[in-house]
Amino acid sequence: MKNCLCCALLLASLLAGTATARASANAESRVLDYIRTHLQPGQPLMVTDLYNRVFTQPDERQALNKLYNAFFRIPLFVANYQEKFKSPPSLAVIAEQFDLRSPGAADVLLRVMESDPRVPRFLTRDPKTGEITHVDVEMIKADPRFGQALARQIGGWEGKPAMDATLPRLGGGGIHVSDFRGKVVLLEVWFTGCPPCMQEAPALSSLNNELSARNLVIVGANADRILGLDYDDSVRQRYVQEHHIAYPIVNWTKESDQAYGGISIFPTLFLIDRKGIIRNHWIGYAQPETLRKAIAGVLSEK
Repeated sequence: MKNCLCCALLLASLLAGTATARASANAESRVLDYIRTHLQPGQPLMVTDLYNRVFTQPDERQALNKLYNAFFRIPLFVANYQEKFKSPPSLAVIAEQFDLRSPGAADVLLRVMESDPRVPRFLTRDPKTGEITHVDVEMIKADPRFGQALARQIGGWEGKPAMDATLPRLGGGGIHVSDFRGKVVLLEVWFTGCPPCMQEAPALSSLNNELSARNLVIVGANADRILGLDYDDSVRQRYVQEHHIAYPIVNWTKESDQAYGGISIFPTLFLIDRKGIIRNHWIGYAQPETLRKAIAGVLSEK
């Protein structure tokens, strides 16, 4: 009887999560449809007007906040992706990285950028498909809003002290990055629903089981809140259980994101040595053997 009750509660939780995701996607579609219809070339989209006059329902405002956050991160993501993979990201990859659930969402956000005279023309797109064909990374670097953050993201972390940050734990309490001085720390920044993050989760759990006795600490910092995503702690806790995660899961904050340059590709990982120095920095999914080799090298140091 007890097992039946547990199964029923789990099923109810899953169904509730599905219904919430569906409602969120519907709100996102309404916002995007409005923007698509009212977008004017050469005119910036005034988010405050949409927030105050058009979208007054909580789910619509949540969707608008999420799209607004994505809008300012896309240039950094596109530049990072171009630098790492030597080719532009597809619209599908952009949608995946920003948890955009509505068809055509990435295209609409790029059209908003192309219509806004304040945003540099750093993209060239195929007029038929809308796919990005060229990214002018140097133009993004030269822009005062994006340049400094991009320079920190693309390079310059390895060999520098890890910035301290207060990271709230799921369920209460918190940790500081500096709490683990004297240990080797692998800090992963991820978000719920991120396919490469989910791909990496089993490898991190395995590394934690294998190397925690040698003073490796893995910290999973979830960025849902700063990305404006509508997942709550119950969804994040379910993710922890499903992936058998035994290492600390915390919430990434605006302050920690600013301290670490503004993360735009997920997952992003920092390997920090016993003295608090960043030794390795990975943008996007990293192969398990690559992580294991780098971690083992730092653990072997006295």
